[in-house]
Amino acid sequence: MSKLLYNIFLSLYLLAIRIVAPFNGKAKLWLNGRKNVFQQLGNWVGESDKIIWVHCSSLGEFEQGRPLIEKLKEEYPAYQILLTFFSPSGYEVRKNYEVDYVFYLPMDGKQNAKRWFDLVNPSLIFFVKYEYWYYYLKEAKMRNVPLLLVSGIFRKDQPFFKWYGGVYREMLSFFNLFLLQTEESAKLLRKLGYKENVVVTGDTRFDRVIEIAGNFTPIEPIEKFIGSADVVVAGSTWTEDDKELDHYANTNQNVKFIIAPHNINRERLNECLSLYKHSILLSQLKGNVNLESVNTLIIDNIGMLSRLYKYATVTYVGGAFGADGVHNVLEPAVFGKPVVVGPEYEKYIEAVQLVEAGGGISIGNALELEKTLDTLLLKGEYYEEACNASTEYVYKNSGATAKIMKLIYEKRLLTN
Repeated sequence: MSKLLYNIFLSLYLLAIRIVAPFNGKAKLWLNGRKNVFQQLGNWVGESDKIIWVHCSSLGEFEQGRPLIEKLKEEYPAYQILLTFFSPSGYEVRKNYEVDYVFYLPMDGKQNAKRWFDLVNPSLIFFVKYEYWYYYLKEAKMRNVPLLLVSGIFRKDQPFFKWYGGVYREMLSFFNLFLLQTEESAKLLRKLGYKENVVVTGDTRFDRVIEIAGNFTPIEPIEKFIGSADVVVAGSTWTEDDKELDHYANTNQNVKFIIAPHNINRERLNECLSLYKHSILLSQLKGNVNLESVNTLIIDNIGMLSRLYKYATVTYVGGAFGADGVHNVLEPAVFGKPVVVGPEYEKYIEAVQLVEAGGGISIGNALELEKTLDTLLLKGEYYEEACNASTEYVYKNSGATAKIMKLIYEKRLLTN
């Protein structure tokens, strides 16, 4: 892609957002959230502030970057943290997160990038995992601000490695350090000539899920609901996932099911209530409600899922029956649970590795899913091996945050 095509893409993207915003809540949030960003920056950020800028595409990338943010706050208290999001699903959930500033990142463009850097004047920049915005990255390079990619992951089918990926390859040249998840990613960058500034540090999400597990607090309504029953917790489900799960849930009322849809708008919640014949919303689980015929709890809030997996006998992680692929398999794995996923998970290295390790099980249809659940719920040798494999996989891959912090210190990227 040439720079001209990239600029056309930016214009068309913004136009599309404006067209659909009146009819789409997420697009409206995206647009309205960016209206006064520069004014707020000018009012809040002082000229003498020393700022570390951390950019995340969405909520998943935030969770990936969170261990690093916490360590930066702890070890470099003289610096303020500016956290930005591209997507409403990240910003709207974490806009009150305890850092100094949280903003939407304004749309990429030469003037926006210049204005942003004039106001923020960051000392150090982290982009988490992916999302590459040409003008912001170039401005960092022009101003000699160290720019690091954290927990980066690369695949050979990405534009960087295609004949048409010229502008993407140019974006790579703006980074000072690539801190990568895998050796395979490092090999791909080395083929493009990047060597000294490529370091395999691992994935900070392992550190994050270990922290979540260590800080677990009980959820009393959940404990009352499940009692002593076996429990299947299905997280981040889409319609395709629920249509694979519903028959088993409806015909196995002795097993308790906790379903946490990826989207919790009214339409999706009603769909779940319709598919799962013996279900109730979490928000309805209060007082003396009759649960005699209820075996399925639909979670209608955000922020609870990572703790819910603790209560599972078996877990299911959604997304892998759709084109976007599977969601976070590490959140259930850290609790030593078998993790069942659909067939579309190959683009997610942690899911691939978890399946290879034996903690993850991929199924292709409802029949395979039901056979797998039947086997796991027997809690025999196969079940124990899967539980142990999940735990071992997570803990042996921890430590990325410490490696990154050590590099920041050794390269003197920040000073106290």
